[in-house]
Amino acid sequence: MPSLSQKGKAMPASPIRKLVPYAEKAERAGRKVYYLNIGQPDINTPDVALEAVHNYADKVVAYTHSAGNESYRIKLAQYYRKLELDVQYEDILITTGGSEALLFAFMSCFDEGDELIVPEPYYANYNGFTTAAAVVIKPIVSGIRSGFALPSVASFEAEINEKTKGILVCNPGNPTGYLYTKEEIQQLGELARKHDLYLFSDEVYREFCYDGKEHFSVLNLKGLEDNIVMIDSVSKRYSMCGARIGALISKNAELMSTAMKFAQSRLSPPSLGQVASEAALDTPDSYFEEVISRYWARRDALVAGLNEIDGVYCPKPSGAFYCIAELPVDDAEDFCRWMLEDFSYENQTVMMAPASGFYSAPDAGKNQVRLAYVLTKTSLLAAITCLKEGLKVYAERFDQDV
Repeated sequence: MPSLSQKGKAMPASPIRKLVPYAEKAERAGRKVYYLNIGQPDINTPDVALEAVHNYADKVVAYTHSAGNESYRIKLAQYYRKLELDVQYEDILITTGGSEALLFAFMSCFDEGDELIVPEPYYANYNGFTTAAAVVIKPIVSGIRSGFALPSVASFEAEINEKTKGILVCNPGNPTGYLYTKEEIQQLGELARKHDLYLFSDEVYREFCYDGKEHFSVLNLKGLEDNIVMIDSVSKRYSMCGARIGALISKNAELMSTAMKFAQSRLSPPSLGQVASEAALDTPDSYFEEVISRYWARRDALVAGLNEIDGVYCPKPSGAFYCIAELPVDDAEDFCRWMLEDFSYENQTVMMAPASGFYSAPDAGKNQVRLAYVLTKTSLLAAITCLKEGLKVYAERFDQDV
């Protein structure tokens, strides 16, 4: 049998999806599973986007331009300019989800073995993208007790060497929900300027900010046009995860020209996804007002409920729709698996993502889970009750073994 590639063997499994077989088995057994493991919103996709697909009149679903439909890029640039971000349509490359945008960016900016500094915990798929691009992640640990605030600038500078080419943040953050302040983004911008690094910012959750706080984009930074790379997507903003439309945005013309070669090699982004995404830009503000209000209420209910459970600690996030909770267990992955395989409360159970998969060190985050508040408030409260009862039984099981 021919051998597999070392890169393939090194590609990590998704901590978000790895327990899916256990959830499927629980459902086959007739149990209700509350899926808090994945950021799949239950919010309806805007009607304007669905209608655009329903009314698609072309007789052939053809390739588009490799950079994406010009009409979509022009309209998307207008959306950014309404946010007072200086973006022209030539600065935009449409991609197959934000994932492809990150992959194109890494392959355009890094050589094999180059290093990328990332505050952790970080979105688990960054490990996959960097593995594919042969990039080395250098993590900077943020702490749950500080709500995962940006670590000190000194900790970043301590990691910078001749192999360092960039810094990556997700703002607001997945998996933490942390919203970086204007001052924190400016600090990172000064680091990028001082050491001539790329500053990548994954901003797919831009609209989801709570407590009166506002998002500050890396595109607001002046004098760093050649260093800034922004990643975006329609997946969460318009509850269109399956459309698979993202965007790579930079005013660095050489970078965009290089990324275009990777875009040409995959031919084009999805045609119908672009049709829906272009139409979604006409979504009324009232849609976002309602969606943000719902997520805000869900966040409050989930975080308050978690912190009422003995031994559980969860900081309140200011953005996105995730939180990380510390549980009174030694191995959260074992606990998450046990919840699906062996436990039910009133014939219900909960699926969570073990947070260890969002850290680089093997033992980090072992007692933490990521939860996505993408279900109704009623479902979240039922899931909290389930989790509370599960933790009791799990603890009793170990007490009996002693």
